[in-house]
Amino acid sequence: MSSQPLSVVVLAAGEGKRMRSRTPKVLHPVAGQPMLGRVLEAARALDPAAIHVIHGHGADAVRAAFPDADLHWVHQAERLGTGHAVKQALPRIPNDHQVLVLCADVPLIRPATLQALVAAAAGGVSVLTVRLDPPGGYGRILRDAHGQVHGIVEEKDASAEQRAIAEINTGLLCLPAGALRGWLETLDTGNAQGEYYLTDCIGLAHAEHCPIAPVVCTDPDEVQGVNDRRQLAVVERACQRRQADALMRDQGLGLADPARFDLRGALSVGRDCFIDVDVVIEGHVTLGDAVRIGPYTRLRDCVIGTGSKVDAHCDLASARLDEDCRVGPYARLRPGTMLEAAARVGNFVEVKQSRVGAGSKINHLAYIGDAGIGADVNVGAGTITCNYDGRGKHGTQIGDGVFIGSNTALVAPITIGTGATLGAGSTLRNDVAADSLAVEQGERRDIRGWRPDGDED
Repeated sequence: MSSQPLSVVVLAAGEGKRMRSRTPKVLHPVAGQPMLGRVLEAARALDPAAIHVIHGHGADAVRAAFPDADLHWVHQAERLGTGHAVKQALPRIPNDHQVLVLCADVPLIRPATLQALVAAAAGGVSVLTVRLDPPGGYGRILRDAHGQVHGIVEEKDASAEQRAIAEINTGLLCLPAGALRGWLETLDTGNAQGEYYLTDCIGLAHAEHCPIAPVVCTDPDEVQGVNDRRQLAVVERACQRRQADALMRDQGLGLADPARFDLRGALSVGRDCFIDVDVVIEGHVTLGDAVRIGPYTRLRDCVIGTGSKVDAHCDLASARLDEDCRVGPYARLRPGTMLEAAARVGNFVEVKQSRVGAGSKINHLAYIGDAGIGADVNVGAGTITCNYDGRGKHGTQIGDGVFIGSNTALVAPITIGTGATLGAGSTLRNDVAADSLAVEQGERRDIRGWRPDGDED
């Protein structure tokens, strides 16, 4: 890394018309994080003196998404090209700084690549390039007979011979602030797009015999820009492949198919974990040892204990499972759910803001909300806790060893004592004493001649 102070300028003012979206382009997510956020994360890894973000379209929304104190926001009221954009930031950058220019729509750039780019500048200029086949749509890198870079030509301004060049400009450059200030003053709009091109500074640097160092990126995915939904999808899959590879390599995660795995946050795994196809991980998720996650499942901000298994088609959000729990298939655990050791939650069961004690089972077709369930409780199919009275939520407390028959409704607030048995089909509104049998069923009444309109004979 160069000993010169470093200022980073992030170009984030574009409207992104080809995205056909009301959302500013730089806020579109890649693996759950806005593109601009990913670029800022890479920039911060270099510990720069300052980060300047050039913003324009959707300025209020972009600034609101990143209230970080370390960012210097520079508004580009008129978008007159990349050279004009960088010029807006220069008044706040000292002449002895290096200026690293990044693009907010190139979200997969790695810190190591940026470090190499800064080091290559060494008081001069460096430019990040990549070879593409075909190279269409990008500026071409111009080299002389000795392989030295002497300029960049945008595709719309290039000759047929220049368009055949496979080495393209990624848009990422590092330049000395003092010299850059002078070069930007000499730019003009005499080009096919009528804009001030930052890339013209490369030719100006060459004319002044300023050293120009090309840094060739060997991974095209890393420098893929995003201008439309198709390119966004390409970058998304590339990011997911990168994350899957890192999890398998560094943490030993087993994936049934790395191409059918989506991580939109952070995942930490123990030994011998396995994730089946089409699983989505959001927020911060931690898996203990020997955890298995079935297909078509979503986990958001969860902790899954050692030996636990989540079967297919489940949705877990802000839930915590102790060791050896079993969930699903087709179960939903909403925020505030806590399963203690060896608890079971089965198919078509929803649990919300509740603790389920060790060894307890809720195997079929139940809703448990705002409840505390003790150990070794059996909750029959069709059981619901009636926790909402139209105005507020109320709690249900169920002691250890309780047996709840099928199709039972517990009208909260209510407490079921330890060891109680609740008869099937009961609707219970009052507390049940420990070690008792509670059966509450209405008397049957047959109404003869009843019609759907409510009239009787």
